[in-house]
Amino acid sequence: MNQSPPRLFDRDAILRRRTRAARIAGDTFLRQEAVEAIAERLSAVNRHFGRGVLIDSGADVSAALSPYAGGWTSVELGRDEALGLEPQSFDLAVSILALHAVNDLPGVLAQIRRALKPDGLFMAALFGGATLFELREALAAGELETTGGVSPRVYPFADVRDLGGLLQRAAFALPVADVERTTVLYREFSSLVRDLRALGETNALTERSLKPLSRETLAATLAHYGAHHSEPDGRLRATFEIVYLTGWAPHESQQQPLKPGSAKARLADALGTTEKPLPREK
Repeated sequence: MNQSPPRLFDRDAILRRRTRAARIAGDTFLRQEAVEAIAERLSAVNRHFGRGVLIDSGADVSAALSPYAGGWTSVELGRDEALGLEPQSFDLAVSILALHAVNDLPGVLAQIRRALKPDGLFMAALFGGATLFELREALAAGELETTGGVSPRVYPFADVRDLGGLLQRAAFALPVADVERTTVLYREFSSLVRDLRALGETNALTERSLKPLSRETLAATLAHYGAHHSEPDGRLRATFEIVYLTGWAPHESQQQPLKPGSAKARLADALGTTEKPLPREK
């Protein structure tokens, strides 16, 4: 019997926050950083793709990405996390900071793989495990000090190794996952909150508290943040870890691993060494 994945994220709240972010039109430098990193990776692929699909939070295809496909379609994950893409209809699929807040990431990755033609390419950027660890720690410390408990306020971002495993689970060939970290320095805590709102990344967890932070909890949070995660000049550190995923829809032309025992040369010969058997246990 198949069990539905836990509903960690309130998809309706996420869509409302991203709609507000589009209306605010604030500084989304992290999104631009991710777009440029994806474009750089695409430039290393010696191939021009026919049809491309951008899986994003309602954003248009940027000038940095548009040259890599002959035509683009933009889609957004709705509340049911269905993409509605026809099987084998795209040569390239790109996602920019849209997949870290889904309840069924394996299912969404499988949808993307099915939408790709054989030998089609998928690239994504999403926030990884160390993102905002300073904020997570400070909020937990502030709540514990003033209320005696902790409520979920920062997303549980996935680790790069887990994300690489999910690519394999979704049947992508030649999966690669790598990570880049950016540390941003803020003179004021409110500036960090402003940037998160501009990205549509404020708290939309299903079990989130609907009550705003009390003055006492906010003061305790800021005190902990400043004491443990600040520069000598008082600026607050905020870490953003972006994981980049790459995978291909399977095709017979792709490089395949050799079957065990099929090697035609000995490793010892290639290394110019003498092979010695292991001693037997007595």
